[in-house]
Amino acid sequence: MAKFVLVTGGVVSSLGKGITAASLGVLLKKRGFNVSIIKLDPYINVDAGTMNPFQHGEVFVTDDGAETDLDLGHYERFIDEDLSSANNLTTGKIYSRVIDRERKGGYLGGTVQVIPHVTDEIQQAVLRASEGVDVVIAEIGGTVGDIEGLPFLEAIRQLRNKVGRENILYCHVTLVPYIGAAGELKTKPTQHSVQELRKIGIQPDVIVCRSDRAVPQDMKEKIALFCNVSSDSIAEARDASTIYQVPFSLYDQGFDKLILGKLGLDAGPDPDLSDWRKVVDGFASPSGSVKVAMVGKYVGLKDAYLSVIEALYHAGIHNDVKIELIPIEAEDIETKGAEALLEGVDAILVPGGFGSRGIEGKIAAARYARENKVPYLGLCLGLQIAVMEFARNVCGLEGANSTEMDLFTAYPVIHLMEDQQGVVDLGGTMRLGAYRCDLVEGTKVRDAYGVDHVMERHRHRYEFNGAYRERFEGAGLKVAGVYSELNLVEVVELEDHPWYVGVQFHPEFKSRPVRPHPLFMGFIKAAL
Repeated sequence: MAKFVLVTGGVVSSLGKGITAASLGVLLKKRGFNVSIIKLDPYINVDAGTMNPFQHGEVFVTDDGAETDLDLGHYERFIDEDLSSANNLTTGKIYSRVIDRERKGGYLGGTVQVIPHVTDEIQQAVLRASEGVDVVIAEIGGTVGDIEGLPFLEAIRQLRNKVGRENILYCHVTLVPYIGAAGELKTKPTQHSVQELRKIGIQPDVIVCRSDRAVPQDMKEKIALFCNVSSDSIAEARDASTIYQVPFSLYDQGFDKLILGKLGLDAGPDPDLSDWRKVVDGFASPSGSVKVAMVGKYVGLKDAYLSVIEALYHAGIHNDVKIELIPIEAEDIETKGAEALLEGVDAILVPGGFGSRGIEGKIAAARYARENKVPYLGLCLGLQIAVMEFARNVCGLEGANSTEMDLFTAYPVIHLMEDQQGVVDLGGTMRLGAYRCDLVEGTKVRDAYGVDHVMERHRHRYEFNGAYRERFEGAGLKVAGVYSELNLVEVVELEDHPWYVGVQFHPEFKSRPVRPHPLFMGFIKAAL
């Protein structure tokens, strides 16, 4: 029987439940346990694919094409495992399954209710994630007290009876705020949060206190008294300079040993965290720095490009430099000019996105990078931007565009993929997930990867128009990677340039702190 750690949150959202879960995951994996992590999201959307980045942050895509919550990115980066659609469950997905079963007569004419049918479906999803693993860590999104989260909390309460009390542990992450006017930390929000959890029927076994400073022992004892836990079952998770410090913070408090002891598992010898130590040390004391301009349309919200930013940091750490990230709104370039905003940067990155807003600013950024020999990395839309810019300003195709932006452009150098013709539904219908890319010998991209082909994750509807390939290559924009099965262009790079690369896929999803992505490594090396 697998063991289960259920992570809930209280007081406010964005406390770092995902980082806590991921940090525990890496510590348990380092101790030799096979770990899986799942996210249970109470929102009614079937998945995150149609959600606004400003509201929800980035959409993280798995190998099997699931459009998931950004916390799955943290999970993959920390435990260094490829996850799947089974690792992200939403209210929408659960109800879709229940309603589909009811329509097919699967409930034998019974009245379908939240309890037991919806809660059973949630539990079955958690149990499926336990196949072949030692420990399942499940994070419940939102906070205790949210109406939409009640079926999930009820499901994990019932789960204790299905798997046995000795096989389950409830970990509650809660805020201990510092009140400046009073000059002290306050435990009352935590007390109320745990009280709400206990009303539902869940008694936390472990409490993780989120704070911007140390939580003194007498305050832990006060929390223990009012929340019915032992004081040695209370850990603190202080703000850190990097999220990659959090596993060490928890490890130093014996958090992983505490969890394993409560689950009846032998902790074994101390884990080897040397690779993570190199990451944290590299982040803390780099020998140099590079300025990377990220030209996007959601730069006001860091979470919208979370995996891109983390991939840059990974490459910076392993190149022994600090990444000085300069977020630039593409629309600002349209009004102020590329030179005014980009002069002096060491590299320019254009990430993915949808819609026409800011497109001309991104094209101007790509032109600046090409003409001034500034290393350029274009991701998904960033490739398309590079192609449009090159078509207009090198190939003389005035007004060349993507049919996403201009359906009637005279030169549709980017066009809708053939299998996307006639698609009406927006959710889950793009080209999604991992596809093979065959790399061209003698290119910078092939040299960066060091292999002949790779599997990379996609999320797009539009592609390079192959009708223009010969013209582009004749002018110096080389095709460096293709999906041979359908002869789709996946990678382009510019000749006679230190690093001018565009990829149709999202390499940022496969970067890890201990194993940075080759393209980001090559990009930062070129910036140096």
